[in-house]
Amino acid sequence: MTGMLNERAQLLLKALIERYIADGQPVGSRTLSRLPGLELSPASIRNVMADLEDMGLIASPHTSAGRIPTARGYRVFVDNLLTIRPLAAPEVDQIALGLMPDSPQKLAQAASHLLSELTHFAGVVVTPQRPDVAFRQIEFLRLSEKRVLLILVTLDGDVQNHLLPTGRDYSASELIEAANYLNAHYAGQGLTSVAGRIEAELQQLQSDISALMSAAIRLGQRSLTDPAGAVVIAGENRLLSVDELSEDRTRLRELFDTFERRTELLRLLDQSRGAQGVRLFIGEESGVMTLGDCSVVAAPYRINGQVVGTLGVVGPTRMAYERVIPIVDITARLVSGALSYTE
Repeated sequence: MTGMLNERAQLLLKALIERYIADGQPVGSRTLSRLPGLELSPASIRNVMADLEDMGLIASPHTSAGRIPTARGYRVFVDNLLTIRPLAAPEVDQIALGLMPDSPQKLAQAASHLLSELTHFAGVVVTPQRPDVAFRQIEFLRLSEKRVLLILVTLDGDVQNHLLPTGRDYSASELIEAANYLNAHYAGQGLTSVAGRIEAELQQLQSDISALMSAAIRLGQRSLTDPAGAVVIAGENRLLSVDELSEDRTRLRELFDTFERRTELLRLLDQSRGAQGVRLFIGEESGVMTLGDCSVVAAPYRINGQVVGTLGVVGPTRMAYERVIPIVDITARLVSGALSYTE
């Protein structure tokens, strides 16, 4: 796209977007003509702005004679015209100090809060995914006629309690028998791999307790790898103070519904897992309708070189990209370092 823009048009687009990001007001030709470095008459500026508008890079709001960038204009700006400012050492130290909790879950929460604090937008972290969780022990406890408590202990000592509705009543001896069978045959193995085999193996067993054992493994697998709990969000309420997002209450409500559901955000952030560094989704590029007025700046993070999650910032398309991009980049690097150090 910049190949189609001469140097004058590039300078003008850069100046217009930087001005709009700074003060949020549509930018007119008179304002641009006063900026140092452009050296163009208002008439020349109007001509160039008309060309930029024809290309779909800027648009004219109905209420003003000035222009604002479109999502396409932001994309050209970010890809070709943006000057990234490295973070100052004290800011890097502030992030590093905030990322010293003692578990991956707490680290994810700390990272999302830091991203929100530093950018004043919503910080989002996809927590490290354990693709197949191995269990050490399973126990069943009868609660009532058709309700059983499943107690599942993972190899790393995590204890999970889950309510398991059952099709019929099970006696205490049947529950002990089911737990003993699972522990004897499958303890130490991953729940996902066990779930793939257990149906066929239990059919051969033809036991009255096989349905209970199958249900227990499926429930344990689902709860330990549930993607909805894998997204940590902090500071979404900060978006209430962003004028261009809060003006339309219906769109704002839809945006908060997206945060609440998490699944669309998870899918979007997962697209950044293969990125070498920071990846941007501007406006409709995200493919999520409710994020049409937002940009998502995301980067993957690693444990000992292997990508295990992503983190980023959700904010308005009018954001200071030259500042947000390095914040996301540095945070991803520091989270990788903290996780790799604790492994």
